[in-house]
Amino acid sequence: MPKAMPKPRSRTKRADLQRWLELRRPSRIGEMEWAMLHVDLAPISGSHLRRLLRESGVPLAPLVEGVRQESFEALESSLLSFLQEYERADAAGQLSIRQVVIEAKEHARWAARVPEKRAEKEEMALWMLTWLENPPLFPQWVQLRREAQRKK
Repeated sequence: MPKAMPKPRSRTKRADLQRWLELRRPSRIGEMEWAMLHVDLAPISGSHLRRLLRESGVPLAPLVEGVRQESFEALESSLLSFLQEYERADAAGQLSIRQVVIEAKEHARWAARVPEKRAEKEEMALWMLTWLENPPLFPQWVQLRREAQRKK
């Protein structure tokens, strides 16, 4: 009985992204490039594409980069960048920005199910909830929150 031919190795999304970046050489990935990548690399989830783009080292627009949660410093920086975008955006843009923050908040709540990460992720979810409730107030709130945490 003849052996079956081995399946050709499938291309990875990472390799596809690398080829896309080499071909187009964007100086920054904004919303237009994000939309193009979703089409050109389909099917790909937003979270997977965002992770690959972060790893690529190409500068990303805040809405593309998403809300960083690897540290409180990264979270604060992300939310402050989102505030700048939010203040410049029209109603549809503000809604898009809010949706990204809501998804990140839900991710933090999901990650809080892990006992070792519970306190950190619950605090991060609180930061995002505060941002969602009143974005312009967030910079003052986070400063007060950090001062209160340092005093503990």
